[in-house]
Amino acid sequence: MSETAQRSTILLTGATGCIGGRLLAALEARGHAVRCMTRRPGTLAGRVGPRTAVVRGDCFDPVSLAAPLAGVDTAYYLVHSMGGPRSHDFESRDREAARNFGEAARSAGARRIIYVGGLGAETGLSRHLRSRHETGEVLRASGVPVVELRSGIVIGAGSLSFELVRALVERLPVMTCPSWVRTPTQPIALSDLIAYLVAALDLPHGESRLFEVGGADAVSYGGIMQEYARQRGLRRWFIPVPLLTPRLSSLWLGLTTPVYARVGRELIDGVRTPTVVRDDAALTAFPIRPLGLRQAIRRALEEEDAAFAARPWSDEALSAATPLRWGGARIRSRLIDSRVVDLPVPAAAAFAPIRRIGGVSGWYYGNWLWRLRGLVDRLIGGVGMKRGRRDPEDLAVGDILDCWRVVDCQPDARLLLAADMKLPGHAWLEFAVTSKSDGTTTIRQTAVFDAAGLWGRIYWHALYPAHVLLFRGMLRSIGQRAMKETY
Repeated sequence: MSETAQRSTILLTGATGCIGGRLLAALEARGHAVRCMTRRPGTLAGRVGPRTAVVRGDCFDPVSLAAPLAGVDTAYYLVHSMGGPRSHDFESRDREAARNFGEAARSAGARRIIYVGGLGAETGLSRHLRSRHETGEVLRASGVPVVELRSGIVIGAGSLSFELVRALVERLPVMTCPSWVRTPTQPIALSDLIAYLVAALDLPHGESRLFEVGGADAVSYGGIMQEYARQRGLRRWFIPVPLLTPRLSSLWLGLTTPVYARVGRELIDGVRTPTVVRDDAALTAFPIRPLGLRQAIRRALEEEDAAFAARPWSDEALSAATPLRWGGARIRSRLIDSRVVDLPVPAAAAFAPIRRIGGVSGWYYGNWLWRLRGLVDRLIGGVGMKRGRRDPEDLAVGDILDCWRVVDCQPDARLLLAADMKLPGHAWLEFAVTSKSDGTTTIRQTAVFDAAGLWGRIYWHALYPAHVLLFRGMLRSIGQRAMKETY
């Protein structure tokens, strides 16, 4: 890393997004002084490090850009209007935002702008890809040198393209596949794109550069869906339908994945354009060897599980969930049942029954139902409920707990269990204990099921009444035991 890059302040736009959030963490980990610009600074509260400043700025308000860009050497431009207000007119809004930002960066004396665009030839582009290219051109017209990384589909949790693939594969056992699913593309792992963005800081100043970046594999869109299905253990049937155009496909997308319909239709409209790397200059300019598709999807799923295990459920975390009329709530493919109880006892007392759960202590409610579930699990080749636990009082990460395994255990604060039983998906059970300022303690019990396709969702919703009965009774009994042992 050059001395200039180490010393200078970096401006980061889009820090609340998928790429921007990961880039912020990478820059902070390398000791950079970062300034995040956002229209709503409160959205980054508690999510930045001590050397990171959060300032207000809006690319559609030129006056507001002067302060964020003051004294900045390098600015990351990760702004896109496709998913925001007036998204029907995102092309002109993208041009306006880039023009305002580029002019403000020039006035502030910024030495470089780093921007993520999209792969694709210069002609025959969709509105989305054309806008990505135009944004780079507008930034360069400001006179500030621009490093543009034209990227393929980003494989990583939170990436819109990846979430569209996930939603389609998870929801549809049988998919009609028009000819455009055979269009070649070169997806890139989110971690590799972040590595390119960080490495761009070390490029010499003084001239604009354009790099095409993609993963190690050029595949089809259908190949991405098939590989995702394989790694999730899902059997999917793809039926060729030659007459289904991207436009009709985008309308169909709105019916099957309505959450992503507004921006997903624009992405689907662009799949007729091959998005592969034609110039491999990035492999020479950067010390990065990107992952192939299989490794990229595996890493995305593993990183998502690791992030999930590291963060306890809370009101803030659950605010991102979509409430369901039946079955609790949903975040992506994960189905959630979360409930709380407030107790007038210290955190240690509230956690004591949780620490002793399972084994000879049982599960505090409906033990016969747990035994029945264990018997069914044994009949279908699972571990059942008879493994017990290592110690009746002590728990450690990796311990066996009947049909569960301890993933995280923080004394008097958190117990996270992962299910080892046979399931059409993956299941976790978390107990989080929080002390309140009034001396009381809250226990939040959260059951999470990462449903593997249609059968996983059917399993969750069919057994939801039994789950409600068990989880509600278990939390109530834990609270009663904590009270009894305290008083």
